[in-house]
Amino acid sequence: MTALAPAPAPPRRGGLLWHRDFRLLWAGQAVSSIGSNVTAVALPLVAVAVLDASTFQVALLTAAAWLPWLLFGLLVGAWVDRLPRRPVMITCDLVAALLFLSVPLAAALGGLTIGQLLAVALCAGLARVFFETADQVYLPVLLRPAEVPEGNAKLQATQTASYVIGPGVAGGIAQAVGAVAALLLDALTFLVSAVCLARIRTVEPRSARADRARSLRREIADGVRFVAHDPYLRVLTLFGAASNIGLVGYQAVLVVYLIRDVRLAPGTVGVLVAAMSLGGVVGALLATAAGRRFGTARAMLLAAAFTGPPALLIPLAAPGTGLLWPALGGVLVSLGVAVGNVLKGSFRQTYPPHHLLGRITVSMQLLNYGTIPLAALLAGALGTAYGDRTAVLAMTGWLALTPLILLVGPLRRRRDLPTAPAQ
Repeated sequence: MTALAPAPAPPRRGGLLWHRDFRLLWAGQAVSSIGSNVTAVALPLVAVAVLDASTFQVALLTAAAWLPWLLFGLLVGAWVDRLPRRPVMITCDLVAALLFLSVPLAAALGGLTIGQLLAVALCAGLARVFFETADQVYLPVLLRPAEVPEGNAKLQATQTASYVIGPGVAGGIAQAVGAVAALLLDALTFLVSAVCLARIRTVEPRSARADRARSLRREIADGVRFVAHDPYLRVLTLFGAASNIGLVGYQAVLVVYLIRDVRLAPGTVGVLVAAMSLGGVVGALLATAAGRRFGTARAMLLAAAFTGPPALLIPLAAPGTGLLWPALGGVLVSLGVAVGNVLKGSFRQTYPPHHLLGRITVSMQLLNYGTIPLAALLAGALGTAYGDRTAVLAMTGWLALTPLILLVGPLRRRRDLPTAPAQ
């Protein structure tokens, strides 16, 4: 394996704010994340308001967006470990821009169907598998190990801020000119992200030919074996998979629930979903300090406690002051998710051998994200059979129990996560 070229050392004051290539990566991801979170609300709104889709069809959109992790995740991880990551990320941005641009174009021509929305969600989800896997491996190329937690915290802060900005923008555009128009903004954000990535100067080292000569099957097995045998990665993977069932399950039917059961206007839905995400911004900003203050392992357990039980406030939504309950529950859940994501992301990027990082990432995400389409389908089926409120209650009830999983592994006995696997 060719040795990694050291990233430029940033000045002491300002930290990574003075790292040019990181700023470009950060800016591109910030803009793209806003667009993606516009789509997370706009696509279901298009399905409900324009195509009169059922609860199950709206849930299918979420399932389609995440299904590629289950079908192709392991294969993508092996490919990404062989390919230069930045060109992969740029290509994914351009493909996603074209996909989301096709929706308003088809609507303008009078040919938009739920089938096209499903196809766009599925193909954009596949592009996301490639992008996120390459992104996880690319950040340690730009930064030194000691800088990775700061980099993750900044990226997580802007990503969670996009959870606030994106839904609000989507709701406002949908209220003013229709949900279809919001997807034009998403297409533009992917183009901006591609331009930012193209301007990065850091030269990424190439994998040695010996590694390229090995079969994909053996390389995939290396990543799966490492995760399965490591006690920390194993329990974090199981917790991520279980919590995503509840988290994405209730989110898959949340828009339909708020519009049809609580009877909110699209603009109000956007504002509420944005408010529910405010805790994520705070959590991302506090995650690194929390890890130092309490220890990374203890801070992760504390974050899980916020992620679980407060979710039970979300099904209490009602018009007027009753909206305070889902807002408060969403704030606490998003705070816990953000803290946990920063700590887990930094641990995963610096703990295992770098030449296995792509395969380890997708081995974990295969379960973490692979449960999401199943959760969406389950939530959609529950909503269709028993009502949307029941579906939201079932999914948040499951989420409330998931922090118990972390107590099974070694985290409860440590103050900090280890820096390297035990020999």
